[in-house]
Amino acid sequence: MKEIKQNSLRAWVLAARPKTLTAALIPVLLGSALAFSDGCFQEIPALLCAFFACFMQIAANFINDLFDFRKGSDREDRLGPERACAQGWITPSAMKTGIGLTLLIASLTGLSLLFYLWGKLPHGGWELILVGVLCILFAFLYTTYLSYRGWGDLLVLIFFGFVPVGGTYYVQSGTLNADVVVLSIVCGLVVDTLLILNNYRDREQDARSGKRTLVVRFGEKFGSQLYLGCGILAVLLCLWFLYTGHLTLLEFIWAPCVYFYLHALTWRKMVAIHSGKKLNSILGETSRNMLFMGLLLSVALCQ
Repeated sequence: MKEIKQNSLRAWVLAARPKTLTAALIPVLLGSALAFSDGCFQEIPALLCAFFACFMQIAANFINDLFDFRKGSDREDRLGPERACAQGWITPSAMKTGIGLTLLIASLTGLSLLFYLWGKLPHGGWELILVGVLCILFAFLYTTYLSYRGWGDLLVLIFFGFVPVGGTYYVQSGTLNADVVVLSIVCGLVVDTLLILNNYRDREQDARSGKRTLVVRFGEKFGSQLYLGCGILAVLLCLWFLYTGHLTLLEFIWAPCVYFYLHALTWRKMVAIHSGKKLNSILGETSRNMLFMGLLLSVALCQ
């Protein structure tokens, strides 16, 4: 890689990890698609939710970069993408400033949404402040404590499932229902495959760092089965939308079923590679599968 000037724009772009923004946007897309299907879609709340999700994802990436550097987790045997602080691209003090600025922008975006919706939601929208505070709090707790105790997968279900899908639907409709709950779980499971793969790839390094992920706790075979199982469960839950009439049989085949076909192929490659940096190629395929699921299911829900 070409030499990167410390604290340069390129360094910040790399630290922000723009490829991870897909995981932030897909829940908002799905929540908005369901709102469109139910006749309550609103462009401005959907757009503000997307901005909030992106800036929170970037802030979480910065926090993860800084605190893993401080903990010494980003050693020379790291298999994943290089980190900005560990490589010296961004100084720790600058990273603190970056975290503060991105969290400030995310907060201002959330307040803009609150003011736009003033008086339009059942409780005046004040509940959104609590959601925003929890997002910020757990962005810190995830890296500093919870991910080292094996809570990462549950947090993905909450903060890449229930919070963004449910929140996006709620700010447009003012209500929540069973469809939102099911869609939130589907989205959380699909996004969690990214975390599972990361943990599967890093299982040996995590064990040495004292990071007790589920893969470290229960082993490599469990990790591969969990990866496959999340895809299976996500597709099975989509049968709910056949029952409620949000999907036709044809739409179910070309959205969830196409996703599962790709997911199963990627799983077979993951198991065959088993370990090492070659698993980073599976990370790319998993991101692609997640994007396909989000886009295809959103289009199907909007029909």
